[in-house]
Amino acid sequence: MGGTRFIGKSLVRMLKEQGHQLTLFTRGLHSVPIGVEHVVGDRKNDIDLKKLSGRKYDVIIDTSGRNLQDTQRVIAQTGKPLSRFLYISSAGVYQKSEILPIEEDFPIDDQSRHIGKALTENWLREEGIKFTSFRPTYIYGPGNYNPIERWFFDRIIHNRPIPIPDSGDTITQLGHVYDLTRAMIRSLQSDIAINKIYNCSGKKSITFRGLASVAAKACQKDPNEVELKSFNPNSVDSKARKSFPLRIENFFTDISLAELELDWKETFDLQSGFNDSFKNDYLINPQDNIDFTSDEQLIG
Repeated sequence: MGGTRFIGKSLVRMLKEQGHQLTLFTRGLHSVPIGVEHVVGDRKNDIDLKKLSGRKYDVIIDTSGRNLQDTQRVIAQTGKPLSRFLYISSAGVYQKSEILPIEEDFPIDDQSRHIGKALTENWLREEGIKFTSFRPTYIYGPGNYNPIERWFFDRIIHNRPIPIPDSGDTITQLGHVYDLTRAMIRSLQSDIAINKIYNCSGKKSITFRGLASVAAKACQKDPNEVELKSFNPNSVDSKARKSFPLRIENFFTDISLAELELDWKETFDLQSGFNDSFKNDYLINPQDNIDFTSDEQLIG
C-alpha cells in the first residue's frame, strides 16, 4: 500500500533488488519501477479497493495507513497475509514522558494525532494477524517530503538566520530512511519479529543547535558563521510556532530492541545522513521562491 514516495520508494527499490515479486496499490500520481505490478486506486474508495479482492499475498506492507479503518478495509479484500503485515507507525503515539529515552512499552497518548496507528497495531494483534510495526521518530533522507533537513538547508544556503526555540538545547532524534528500510526488511527474515513493535531511528540524539551545526557542515559552511536566533515558543503565534519543523520538547527513543532482535545497526549517522540529503536531494531538486515569512513571525 503506497510505494512510490520516500519510505515506500526506498522499500520497493530494496525489495526489487532482492528479487521479490511486488504489487503496488497507489493513486497513480507517481511513476512505478519497471517490472512491478501497479494497481491504481484510492485506498479510501471501496470500489477501488475491490481490485484487490481475492488476491493473496505473502506480505502486505502498509506505508500509507493513518487510521484503523484504512487497514481494516484492505484486509477485508485480501484476507490475512500468509507471512506478515508490515506497518509504518510513529513514535508520535507515545505520551510525553519525563523518563527518556522512550521504550516500546511506554504509555500511549490517546489524544495523539497518530492514535490511529496505535489502534491499528492493537487490532492486528487482536485479530491474530502476524505483524511487525515500526515507530520511527523523524525520518529524513533523499526524497523526504517533510521539511526537516531542507528547512535548515534553505536558511543556511540563503544566508538567513535560523530560528531556534529558546536556547536550542532541546533534544531530538532523526533516522535515515535507508536505515528504516533495512530494519523493516530484516524483520521479515526473522520469526522473533512476529507481533513485535520496534522503535527505529538514529542511534544518537542531538540538540537543535547541534542539528543546525550538522546542516551547516553538510552545506560546506562553517557552523560558527551560521547565525542562530532564539525565539520563545510560548510567546509567538501558534501557527508560526508550528513552522519550526520539529516538536519543541525532548523527544527521543530507545532503539536497542531493534538492534538486538533484528541484528541491525544504523548505516548513516547524522552527519553522513545530512550530507547524503544535501548532495543527493537538495542540490538535485532546487526550489525557487522559498517563503521565509514564518521566520519573521518567529524572530522579527
